[in-house]
Amino acid sequence: MNNEKPKILLVDDEKANLKVLSDLLKDEAQLYVAKSGFQALEKANKLLPDLILLDVVMPDMDGFEVIKQLKSTSATQMIPVIFVTGLTDLVFEEKGLGLGACDYILKPYHSVIVKARVKLHLQLVRQRKLLEKLALIDPLTTIANRRKYEEVLDLEWRSTVRAGSCLSIAMIDVDNFKQFNDRFGHPAGDEVLERIAKTLAQQLNRAKDFIARYGGEEFIILLPDTDSEGAKMIMNHCRVAIENMAVSHTESLHRVVTVSVGGVTVAPTKATNRAEVLLQADKMLYEAKQKGRNTVVWKQLDAKEG
Repeated sequence: MNNEKPKILLVDDEKANLKVLSDLLKDEAQLYVAKSGFQALEKANKLLPDLILLDVVMPDMDGFEVIKQLKSTSATQMIPVIFVTGLTDLVFEEKGLGLGACDYILKPYHSVIVKARVKLHLQLVRQRKLLEKLALIDPLTTIANRRKYEEVLDLEWRSTVRAGSCLSIAMIDVDNFKQFNDRFGHPAGDEVLERIAKTLAQQLNRAKDFIARYGGEEFIILLPDTDSEGAKMIMNHCRVAIENMAVSHTESLHRVVTVSVGGVTVAPTKATNRAEVLLQADKMLYEAKQKGRNTVVWKQLDAKEG
């Protein structure tokens, strides 16, 4: 949620109830209101609030049906829902919690209780989002990890197919990294990987350019809507930037830490084999190694190769 206030959607068909809740929670969050079940679903999908306070008894669609639909939709199923209702029978509370509500507050409610429970659930949302974010970050280099890369690749691939544009994929490997670790130790190796990740990221200027640690001493970069000439130029800037770090590597032919880069540019269609495209990028990296390292080898793939 960064530094922005969290978003809460208040759902109740009674204006007076919405007014009371709005006055109570206005300092805690950005508030949005819905006066019916249908409106609640529409706004939940549009706003993706951090928390929903939901009445049960509403004329067109009751709160139980609303939460069923929220939980059956991937975009909204993780949004926590607190029922705020006058239905005091335990059967209704059991039903609400059974449908996936995180809490059940009875009317007439005490303002202190409502605020305390809302604060608790907002804090749980913050913690969950932080954990989700950390699960997608490489802890050493603090750039994206392979799991995040796979998510981004899937999104960019489908976007590129729809737009009929091209996608460039670069694989980067630190040259003679095992020898560096053997000579200078793993702490020094970790420090170099951190510096390389930061330096590579600094060469990527567009919002959609993406870098991740692929594993070990290997990184991967996605350059959406970038042709082979542009991609090769960017990756040469990356290669030179790493060489210019001038980190001593006495076990290397180049005497400093360098990287080899292999990559491909493809204009994929629905029939394109993604695994084959990635295999081709890996082959280009192998060629870069065979050509003496500290070099970029690139290939424009045609439809048959993809």
